[in-house]
Amino acid sequence: MKTVADLGDLHGKRVLVRSDLNVPLDGKTITDDGRVRASVPTIQQLRDAGAAVVVVAHLGRPKGAPEDKYSLAPVAARLGELLGVDVKFATDTVGESAKAVVAGLSDGDVAVLENVRFSKAETSKVDAEREAFAAELAALADAYVSDGFGVVHRKQASVYDIAKLLPAAVGSLVLKEVESLRKATDNPGRPYAVVLGGSKVSDKLGVIANLLNVADRLLIGGGMVYTFLAAKGYGTGNSLLEADQIDTVKGYLETAEKNGVEIVLPTDIVAADTFAADSPYEVVAADAIPDGKMGLDIGPDSAVLFASKIADAKTVVWNGPMGVFEFEAFANGTKVVAQAMIDSDAFSVVGGGDSAAAVRRLGLDEAGFSHISTGGGASLEFLEGKTLPGIAVLEG
Repeated sequence: MKTVADLGDLHGKRVLVRSDLNVPLDGKTITDDGRVRASVPTIQQLRDAGAAVVVVAHLGRPKGAPEDKYSLAPVAARLGELLGVDVKFATDTVGESAKAVVAGLSDGDVAVLENVRFSKAETSKVDAEREAFAAELAALADAYVSDGFGVVHRKQASVYDIAKLLPAAVGSLVLKEVESLRKATDNPGRPYAVVLGGSKVSDKLGVIANLLNVADRLLIGGGMVYTFLAAKGYGTGNSLLEADQIDTVKGYLETAEKNGVEIVLPTDIVAADTFAADSPYEVVAADAIPDGKMGLDIGPDSAVLFASKIADAKTVVWNGPMGVFEFEAFANGTKVVAQAMIDSDAFSVVGGGDSAAAVRRLGLDEAGFSHISTGGGASLEFLEGKTLPGIAVLEG
């Protein structure tokens, strides 16, 4: 893949950067600016090279039309604070505002275009519609830099099609993401442990199937673990359960045994009366969750067990929290697992999404991990062994 350095002299050039600025908002207040901060190095690198930077990004899931709650205006303001410059904001993506704002940029200036998903063409399944929209975006710039790892698994106009229309390169964020994930998957140091959590087994079917051929250990927690427990014949009370996946999980357990892959399941569970931060709870055996109770975290003994399985690993990839970490009473499993990764000598990758959010929310040292991904879905598909369109187009 070409990098920014391969684009040549950028003085006086306009560079369109596809960033991932899809941050959580409470009204107009950003509650986690991790992705905005992650976008800064590439933007600054382009500014230092004398380019005018035009940032295109999405926020949320608008239905192909403007919605005020999904406006990127608050994100543009935060980006300006982090860069220490006045970031211009266009109130549309390829319309009159965008054209005027871009035309007014000087070397080193930065502009953010309004939410690219306000246009239906961005995510269209019709190639011609995406290509036409990409051509309008391309008309705003002289070169293109892909720096939004959270969207490289999407075949979308601002991710895929535009890279065919302009001199294109990968930004430092995406480059580091790809290099880190390849290091963790192509020829990992062993033992290779993968920690999987999150709510649903169905979200990770392809990942699990692929990892059963590569990993040495799979540590299973989060809401998805109750389908594994059910597959072993245990009662799960009112815990999250995907009954239609029990047979699939039984197949995974059989394949793991045949392949010599260790599947590590919790031995105890923190079971609550209701899904609430202040719900009464108790620690119960994983094979004896009482009727009427729901598991909301792996138990303390399980957290110690999981930490021991991480301690001697040479590579650890983590995707998905161990419990409802947003509630203090049910955050311990996630915190212990994350701290074990920090304390280990392993090459450690946090797979974005809720895992990355948990690291920040729980006040853990981000520098203690080898890499924290900015893309949950993209990192999952990478672990699954899928081709990511936004990467493939830059390698073609």
